[in-house]
Amino acid sequence: MKQGIHPEYHRVTVKCSCGNDFETGSVNSEDITVEVCAECHPFYTGRQKFASADGRIEKFNKKFGFKSANE
Repeated sequence: MKQGIHPEYHRVTVKCSCGNDFETGSVNSEDITVEVCAECHPFYTGRQKFASADGRIEKFNKKFGFKSANE
């Protein structure tokens, strides 16, 4: 590598609002605070809420007078 052109690389602590913290590398020398991380984000925890298509379909059918397949 060419000397003198690369930024300094520091070890920083990332602190999440859920209380989780971990260490990573950054060119920023200050600690980092985030709102979500892999420990609390619904996508990674498996507690993700999926939009209920059934409710929207039932609402549409009720609004336009269609009978559902279950009736």
